[in-house]
This record gives sequence, C-alpha cells and structure tokens, in this order.
Amino acid sequence: MSPEEILFFALGAVAVIVAVRWVTEKTGLPAAVLLTLIGIVYGYLPGPNVDLKPELILTFVLPPLLYNAALDSSLLDIRRNMRTVISLSVALVLTTALLIGVGFSFWVAGATLAAGVALGAAVAPPDPVAALAVGRKAGLPGKLVTLIQGEGLLNDATALTILTVAVTAHQTDNFNFDNAVGKFVISAAGGVLVGIAVAYTVRFLKGLRSDPLSANALSLITPLAAYLICENSFVHHYVFISGVLAVVVAGLIIGHDTPRYATGASRLQTTAVWRLIDFLLEGAVFLLIGMQVPDVVDGLGKYRTSDIVIALAITLGVVLLLRPLWLAATQLLPRQLHTRLGGQELSEVEDDTSSKREVPLTGKEVTALSWAGTRGVITLAAIFTLPAGFPDRELLYFCAIAVVLVTLVGQGLTFAPLVRWLGLRANKKDQARLRNEARSAAVRAALDRLDDIQEQHHDHVEDEAIETMRKQLQVRLDRYRRRLDLLEQVESHEVPKSPQYEAALMVRQAVIDAEREELLRWRDVGRLEDDSLRVLNRELDHEELVLPKRPKDH
Repeated sequence: MSPEEILFFALGAVAVIVAVRWVTEKTGLPAAVLLTLIGIVYGYLPGPNVDLKPELILTFVLPPLLYNAALDSSLLDIRRNMRTVISLSVALVLTTALLIGVGFSFWVAGATLAAGVALGAAVAPPDPVAALAVGRKAGLPGKLVTLIQGEGLLNDATALTILTVAVTAHQTDNFNFDNAVGKFVISAAGGVLVGIAVAYTVRFLKGLRSDPLSANALSLITPLAAYLICENSFVHHYVFISGVLAVVVAGLIIGHDTPRYATGASRLQTTAVWRLIDFLLEGAVFLLIGMQVPDVVDGLGKYRTSDIVIALAITLGVVLLLRPLWLAATQLLPRQLHTRLGGQELSEVEDDTSSKREVPLTGKEVTALSWAGTRGVITLAAIFTLPAGFPDRELLYFCAIAVVLVTLVGQGLTFAPLVRWLGLRANKKDQARLRNEARSAAVRAALDRLDDIQEQHHDHVEDEAIETMRKQLQVRLDRYRRRLDLLEQVESHEVPKSPQYEAALMVRQAVIDAEREELLRWRDVGRLEDDSLRVLNRELDHEELVLPKRPKDH
C-alpha cells in the first residue's frame, strides 16, 4: 500500500471508531460488535482491503492493550481470587485446547492432533474488552469484573505458549508431553521474572516519573520493552519466554506502585494518554477482525462441506459448553472447603483474615461469568501466526474467526440483558460509603499532620495559615459525615439522592463556568494573552475534574 492509501485507511478508521462511539453512547450497543460488523461489510466492498499482520498485532498492539488493562486492574483483588483466575486462565485454556485437538484428530478427516491443539489454543482465551465494556455499563459487581480482568490478563500467555508447543510438535513430528510441560513452565516462570525485573527497573527510575512528559514516555515504552526482552530472536535461540506474561506482570506491579511513586500531574496525563491509545487500538483491532472474513471464507473452497460443519461444531461446542461446565464444577467440588464463620460466608465477615480468602461464586455469578467469554484480538492474532504449510490452515482460520463472530455478536449483544435479568448489580451504596469513609480518614490524617506542623514548625508557619487550612479541611470532613449519615438512612443498594448535595455541585459548577467565561472575555478583548489563559484554564480544569459527573457515583 502507498503512503496515501495508508493515510486514507488510518483517517477512515479513526472516523469510524469515533462515529461508533457516538452511536454506542446513544444506543448502548457494544462498540466491539458494531466495529466488527462494519469491518465485515467493508471487506466485501470492492477495492483494497487491509490484511491482519499477526507479527504487528503481537508486537505493537497486544502489549499496549494488555499493559493498560493491567494498570487498571487490582493486584490485590486478583491475588485474592487467584484460585479462580488460575483455573480459568491456565487450566481451562489448556483443557479447551486439548479437547478441540482430540476432537479434530478423531472426527475431522485428515486433521492432526497438532492442528486441533493449535486451533484450540487460539480460540481458548476470552478477550475481556467487549465483556467488560458491556458489563460495566450494566453495573456488573466488582468481583466479577476482577475475575474477567484477571482471566483476560493471564490466559493470553497460556494460549500463545500452547500454540508454540503445537507448532513445534508439527514441525518436528515429535510430541513429548514432559518436554511440552517443561517448556510451558519455563516460559511462564521466565515471563514472571522478566515482568518483575521490568517493574522494579521502572520503580528505580521513579525520579523520571515526577515529570509528566518523562513519565508518559517511560510508560509508553515499558510494555514494548518487556515484550522485546522476551520475544527477541537472541533470547529465543536459548529459551522461550512469554513476553505477554512479562507485560502483564509488569503492568500489575507498576499499576499497584503508581499511587506511591508518581506525582498527581504525571498520573493525570499518563491516564489520559493511555485512554486515547486504548480507544484507538481496540477500535482498529475489531475493524481488522471484520475485514478478514471475506479472505477466510474464500479459502474454504478445497474442503468438503461435511468437514467444515464438523470442525465448526467441535470448535463452537467446546468453546460454548466447556466454560459453564468448568465454572460449575470448579465452584461446586471444593465448596465444602470454604470456611464459614458463624453461618455466614466469608464475604459477610469484615476482618483482615477473611478479606484475604476467596469466596465461592453464586449460581448467578457462575451464569454471568459463563457468558463473559467473548473472543477477540488474541484469537485472530494467534491463529494467523501459523506458518505456511501448516495442515488445514485455511480451515483453522475459518473456525477461529467463526468463534470470534459468534461470541462477539451473540454474547456481546446479550450479556447486558443477562446481567440485568440475573439481578447482578454492584452495591453502589456500599461503594459510596467506603469512598466517603476513606475520604474522611484522609481528612483526619491531614488534620493530624497540621497539628504536627504547628507543633514542630511553629516559628516558620503562621498560625493564620494553619487555621485557614484547618477550616477548609473541617468543612470537607463535615460534608463527608453528612453524606455517610444519609447513606446509613436508606436500605436499598442504590445511592440516595440528596437535593442539598446536588445543589452544591450545581453551584460549584456554575462558579467554575462563570470564571471560565470571564477569562475568555478578558482574552477576547485583548487583556489576557493565550498563554496565560491556558494556565488559568488548566487550574479550572483540574478543579472541575474532581466534581462528580453523577452524584450517585459519590
């Protein structure tokens, strides 16, 4: 493609992504589904198409997406639910790959075990992007969000490792179970170690993270560096290390450390940059997925219809049926092992010991989690890495993209109604109470620090400055206490609306708007330069940023 064509496609893709976001905001339809369908329609139109380059996806798209997801995840929550996360991201992925592999070798004419396992590895890992985008809008409880995030972060490394073992087995025509398990363990352990090393290197460079521009640059290169360390040809000559797992581990640790080591300005700017990157990359990937459909369908001409139907039935059957069966079995079998205190489940006991233990999933949670298995970018990127000459490659392409389309469209469109039908809603009142309790604790800590400053630096700090700050903090503390009292008075799980609270927000917003309008008037009449306007506007922007957009969230 010429530079002009590349620019045309890039501009067109951005325009479509922005338009789809506007549509989803108005209709509530999943953006991933709409973008994929648009990509399919475009793929069948006359004119040049865009091929999915797996090496580019795996190197430049997947690491940033996974890294940003890891930054937004909770290391503590994932560790607390580690049993279920490992079960879904390792054991379920491995079982899915093996079942599809065995099914292909027995029922698809001429298919090999290696080919089936390769396909199974590609379609096994769910992509959490679509499920979480819909689930958060539907008010999915935080525990399920954590499980979907944790599974999506770790299953990619498992799948790509299994795929590599399957391809190697085909090329050497010699599959050794012990050797495969050894490679898998080394790959995972190496990825974890590299991820920890990268994270601690970034921590060592905390001086750079105080400057917003340096912090942004460091944040952008971190996932690419972690991936490159593991996936370069020199390292692969000696040992296979999972670059995907290294990126995820680094992101989890850095995200956990960011509140401690980064400045407020750096966090604000880095978060904004990653939101934009995530928005554009995800949109482009789902468009690309749709564009591959015509070429994949065209490659099926040499296969018998019966073989295509059997292969598709095996793949979809395992993907759609194994997940709910697996979740039900893993939750029911060890249930007697979960401790109950005083007849209550651990989630109902608020102490430090129980908060570190994992609570079994309820039937409704298992149902919702079973339907949160949409496949996406990693499935397509993985299957397209199969080398030329790999057996039944076109058939594997078709089965993989069929799984992506069925899960994206079928589960993507029905996930939100299912969550609402099950009545799974985040307890917003408890969230609001916890936030206001934390705010109150933070203000009390600030008041204590003022006492220390007044006592230790009495000669250098004026009493008037101390008292002014004390009054401001006390006003905030009183506001949080009134909010907590209001939350205690209602019995529903929703956050109660307070006319006084909403009126206060309206007044604060109106004051900021008036200040901004006056600054613009000064600029327009020539009394204020644009540079000064930008500085003063930035101050108002930061003040406006802390205002909640919806009172029910606070």
